[in-house]
Amino acid sequence: MTRTDATPATDFIRAIIEEDLKAGKYGGRVHTRFPPEPNGYLHIGHAKAICIDFGTAADYGGLCNLRFDDTDPSKEDVSFAEAIKKDVRWLGFEWEDRLFYASDYFEQLYQYAVQLIRDGKAYVCDLNADEIREHRGTLTKPGQNSPYRTRSVEENLDLFERMRAGEFPDGSRTLRAKIDMASGNLNMRDPVIYRILRATHYRTGNKWCIYPMYDFTHCLSDSIEGITHSLCDLDFEDHRPLYDWFLDALKVHHPQQIEFARLNISYTVLSKRKLRELVEQGYVTGWDDPRMPTLSGLRRRGYTPKAIRDFCERIGVAKRDSTVDIALLEHTLREDLNPKAQRVMAVLRPLRVVIDNYPEGQVEELEAVNNPEDSSMGTRQVPFSRVLYIERDDFRDYPPKKFFRLAPGREVRLKHAYFIKCERVVKDEQTGEVIELHCTYDPASRGGVSPDGRKVRGTLHWVSAAHSLEAEVRLYDHLFTRENPLEDEDFKVHLNPNSLETLRGCRVEPSLAAATPGSRYQFLRHGYFCVDSVDSSAGVLVFNRTVSLRDSWAKIEKAQRSG
Repeated sequence: MTRTDATPATDFIRAIIEEDLKAGKYGGRVHTRFPPEPNGYLHIGHAKAICIDFGTAADYGGLCNLRFDDTDPSKEDVSFAEAIKKDVRWLGFEWEDRLFYASDYFEQLYQYAVQLIRDGKAYVCDLNADEIREHRGTLTKPGQNSPYRTRSVEENLDLFERMRAGEFPDGSRTLRAKIDMASGNLNMRDPVIYRILRATHYRTGNKWCIYPMYDFTHCLSDSIEGITHSLCDLDFEDHRPLYDWFLDALKVHHPQQIEFARLNISYTVLSKRKLRELVEQGYVTGWDDPRMPTLSGLRRRGYTPKAIRDFCERIGVAKRDSTVDIALLEHTLREDLNPKAQRVMAVLRPLRVVIDNYPEGQVEELEAVNNPEDSSMGTRQVPFSRVLYIERDDFRDYPPKKFFRLAPGREVRLKHAYFIKCERVVKDEQTGEVIELHCTYDPASRGGVSPDGRKVRGTLHWVSAAHSLEAEVRLYDHLFTRENPLEDEDFKVHLNPNSLETLRGCRVEPSLAAATPGSRYQFLRHGYFCVDSVDSSAGVLVFNRTVSLRDSWAKIEKAQRSG
């Protein structure tokens, strides 16, 4: 919804924009951009940036571009660019005709660099990367001027042109901005603008053998596109003086850079470089592994765009970095799925149950409510027969105190069905493992209602053995065991060895024969599940657990309200 004068600013970014609008800055325009590098898949941290970039522009009737800052051909690929476009659209945002690439500006950026050389503000340097680092100094020690800093404009122009022509080997020369080697900001100590790199670019091929650095490219791409407010995370706060210096030195349109706190989530790593390491070293099955915090991984796991947008709105926009409890993300997802997801019965670790007094060959169709939160979702028919499966954990031969499920001589309710009582237990003669239960049922308790008022404390889910479908179920947990995996130098030592448990031979009710990839359900008493979009196919059902039914954050919110 477009904001009005009567609508108060909800965060410091909007407060800045409203002051700019009042002052008539940028002609009353609001134009933002989302500028990912196509060197990996987007993660949920990017989702926050997407919501801020696109959402802020929408609030003020402005525009938002999607631009790929593709200046490092050694790591970039068209597959990453396509995946990013898919993720942005899936999240619910559209750039219309405003899709741009920094690589489209390579010639213009080159000419800007030439202009800096002509103005005596850039020079070709022959120091290698290690030597540049040594000359740079430290936070407490000023840097040293490069011995090549005093080259003439003519010599620099000649060398830079020859760099472009490919006369010099990779890494042998760079173009550096001439700023201040004694600056307290290390980014201002004659940063590299261009480097020699012979690598095939996924869009421009081998046309270029020199590529502009990110800081130089980013601010000028913003300027070229007429961006008004360049919104980025706090990692770029120390880069803002350089952002401003390039634009002022070239006397071009000057957007305002505004930094906000990046998203950090407990038990999660939100670094594209580190996520890439997990993928390339085989710790996960790919960028879309459901344990990954990538948008493609979350989508495959069953997360909804709305839940992610709601989560981003709930955490807000801050100026200081902090860590959000992953329980809040899971709670937000449950809030979205609870009124939407159809309830179904699935038995993950089946135990065979024979109802001895139920007629052989008889099958009943029992009515089951699809979602008690929404009566418009209607009901379905669930087949009931003499042989069923229940969860193995729902039976104890010697039940502990407060165990209210099935045990010898005990009666329980079957969801939507009847009361049953365990009469006999069949065990494996060698291992002693329970392999089958023989029960009786009360025909008068159809629908799980007691005919005489007797109370039954336990209610179990079940499926008919003859009618249920076999399925594979994947139970996911946090990918890391430590709340902050980056506390140690090697974050991989905190990978959770139990982040995935694969259960085969599970049984699900027959209504799931029509389940399509990506569809979501609540498995009664187990949590929310999604049909896997990669490994499920005709006749092969694979379900990913999206999130469990436990909700620690809901308890926290309840305690806060009551306090």
